[in-house]
Amino acid sequence: MSERRACRVVGQPRCVQRYEARPREDEDAITSRIVELASVYGRYGTPRITALLRAEGHRVNHKRVERIWRRERLKVPRKQPKRGRLWLNDGSCVRLRAERPDHVWSYDFVHDRTHDGRPFRMLTLIDEHTRECLAIDVARNLRSDDVLERLSWLMATRGVPDHIRSDNGAEFTASTVRTWLHQVGVRTLYIEPGSPWENGYIESFNGKLRDELLNREVFYTLQEAKVLVERWRIEYNTVRPHSALGYRPPAPESIAVGPPSAPLQAAQLRLVQDRGLK
Repeated sequence: MSERRACRVVGQPRCVQRYEARPREDEDAITSRIVELASVYGRYGTPRITALLRAEGHRVNHKRVERIWRRERLKVPRKQPKRGRLWLNDGSCVRLRAERPDHVWSYDFVHDRTHDGRPFRMLTLIDEHTRECLAIDVARNLRSDDVLERLSWLMATRGVPDHIRSDNGAEFTASTVRTWLHQVGVRTLYIEPGSPWENGYIESFNGKLRDELLNREVFYTLQEAKVLVERWRIEYNTVRPHSALGYRPPAPESIAVGPPSAPLQAAQLRLVQDRGLK
């Protein structure tokens, strides 16, 4: 059967039958880069991959990325196996929305285990307005003194926030923590017991931390956990596109550090004196 008759039978124009796709000059480069990003960031979908490509200077839209994504049969798996790295041995329950940077901080604890089954804890702290992760402390045990030490360092280098939100854990409600925060001038916001949704920003961050790192890594030592967690934190702040920020990272550039305020200096001095340190 001739081409003319075959196209008439199937209802296809002859120009479509004879069309030959002309790939763009950067098609191979874009494809290889998408595959590379998908392998590095296993939990990222096409929106964040598109944002990363645009941040690198590629002129692509989401439709082209989705087309290549489907053609290469890429997908975000529901569950991923952990991989090992053997090469590295005032009591308010009213929801206060952050209006500016350093207006409301949130902190919480995350638990995980090293490969030998021993547990360790992580103190996560974020700025609710910028979504920036201010710190992630990793240790076998974290107590109220460790919380105070981290807060003291952050407030000395970044400034004092107006409020700080947390649950009712013993490390956050300890009298020493509450007294020190009062001396510094920080108002505490404690959520209702059994209501984690009232601390949604930090809970969402903890979920990303577990989904993108903890569920994908095998930590053989505590030092390895510290290194990988800190590397992920820096990548989260400077590289990872955040959907709530228009697919921009929370802190793409370093933030200037100002001198500590006078109330904070006085509170730090009292804390040092209480500990008997010089």
